[in-house]
Amino acid sequence: MNHKSVRSYRYFDLVMALFVTVLIVSNIASSAKIVDWGVSIFFLPLAFDAGTILFPISYIFGDVLTEVYGFRRSRRVIWTGFGCLALTAVVLWLVRLMPGESTWQAQTGQAAYEAILGGLTSGGIVLASLLAYLAGEFMNSVVLAKLKVATGGKWLWLRTIASTLVGEGVDSVAFVGIACLTGVFPWSLFWTLTVTNYIFKTAVEVIMTPLTYLVVNKLKKAEQEDYFDTHTKFKLVGD
Repeated sequence: MNHKSVRSYRYFDLVMALFVTVLIVSNIASSAKIVDWGVSIFFLPLAFDAGTILFPISYIFGDVLTEVYGFRRSRRVIWTGFGCLALTAVVLWLVRLMPGESTWQAQTGQAAYEAILGGLTSGGIVLASLLAYLAGEFMNSVVLAKLKVATGGKWLWLRTIASTLVGEGVDSVAFVGIACLTGVFPWSLFWTLTVTNYIFKTAVEVIMTPLTYLVVNKLKKAEQEDYFDTHTKFKLVGD
């Protein structure tokens, strides 16, 4: 099917809600903790921000959205996620500025808030998260949509993995690079965080491929939709 008619879908809003939830939770986790499993690859420690555990799932949702509903609707979800991430940062920044109650200050304190959530209110981590997210998700969606047309809808595994390799690569380099430039992470962790993020995120995509197949096939059947972006102009906004 390749049409521009406006129609409603039973599960589109649910997928969008899950996608946005994953984005927000993974960004909070990224600010809260850096995990080190004590394992190295070629002398490179496998340390990563905690959001890496959940964030790859957003790319799976991105694959599902583009595969079933097409690039335009996927773009709408990407921008919705962008707005929700920005709103989260603004709310946490405002909370950071508010005076703390005395008992809370004694038991928890502003320093604890700054240590865990302060990163999400700093310009560096917000800028890194938003720009990396936009670049990576759009690249993922564009690559998958174009490959779907090129392959005639065959080899879903090739499309999901290839689009993730490109999207996650852009996202990892952009996020860690901007975060290092703005002083959120030290440059000494650049390669460790970038490579570890990339390996972990793409590995999740590969492992989750059977589940992606299941969800895509179920949604296509339920929604009676299998969109091909044959004449789509791949723009950030508009048609």
